[in-house]
Order: sequence, then C-alpha cells, then structure tokens
Amino acid sequence: MQTSGPYPEKWGPERFGDPCRECGLAWSFTADDAVSMVTATADDYELAIGSADGSLRHPDLGWPVAGYVCHVADNLHVWAQWLAGAALRGEARVPGYEEDLLGRARYYTRVPVGGALWQLRQATRSWQEAVVLARAGAVVLDHETRGPQSAGDVARSNAHDAFHHGWDIRRIIEHNSRSDPGS
Repeated sequence: MQTSGPYPEKWGPERFGDPCRECGLAWSFTADDAVSMVTATADDYELAIGSADGSLRHPDLGWPVAGYVCHVADNLHVWAQWLAGAALRGEARVPGYEEDLLGRARYYTRVPVGGALWQLRQATRSWQEAVVLARAGAVVLDHETRGPQSAGDVARSNAHDAFHHGWDIRRIIEHNSRSDPGS
C-alpha cells in the first residue's frame, strides 16, 4: 500500500499501525479477503446491532450507531465511484473528502438505523462491481493526498474502515448495555 513520498496523508498500516492500534485488525489480508470482508459487512452490522437503538452513542465517538453505518456506506459509495470512473473512463485522479462535513450534510446523527443498513447493502453491491472492474483493468488511482493506490489497496483500506467502524458500533452498544440500569 503506497503511503510514503511527497503525499501529506499517511494511510493503511502506516497511519493506523499493524495491527491497527484501535480495532486490532492485522493488515496481512489480501485484496480478495478485503472483498469478502466488505461483502459481509451489512450482515455483520445487522447482527451486532440487533434490536439496539440506532441513536445510541459512546462518549468517545462522534456519531451514533446509525451514523457509523451511514459513514461506511458513504465511504464505499465514494470509493466505488472513483474506481468505476478510473476503470470505465480512465479518470484516475481523485480528491479526498471530508467525512465530518458529509456526516453533517447527511444528518448522520438522525438517520434511522434500518435506512442506514439498507443504504449499506446498496453501497456494497456498487462497490463490489466497481472493485471487479478496477481490478480487471489494473486501475491505480492517483489520490491527491495519499498518492498512487491500486484497486487492491483501496479494497484493503475500505475493508479496514468497515471492520474498524464495526468495532466502534460494538463499543457503542456494549457501553450502553453497561450504562443501562435495566440490563
């Protein structure tokens, strides 16, 4: 995963550690493993969330449960459009995006969890299609702050994001189950 050089943003294991200092995910997984991980994300989140309220929060985290589901869905959608643009039209230069601004614009703090999970399933399907196209075309994106990233690098980064925020969701639910005097 390209992370060094003149680019200002470190990414992957260079940014998060190997294994990730927070969620514990080791970066030894392949791009194929990453696709499988992302494909399972909506089911994993639905199982973890169960009947929990999507507005539950953790004092150390910025969004509620449903907000993290939305963030992962939006992240997959954004990367899918960049991968597809490069695979279908050769448009490999991509900017970053500000996730907190997107979260405010999309009202992550107020989205119902059922709608967020539905959106995640939709985004996952588009992302899978874009990854297949990009890998077949040996796409390498030119990310303006991270540098060159192959479709496999993107898949691995997106898998970490999905895994990491699944860990956040489970932390929120666990925190609230301990805080609930009725449990």
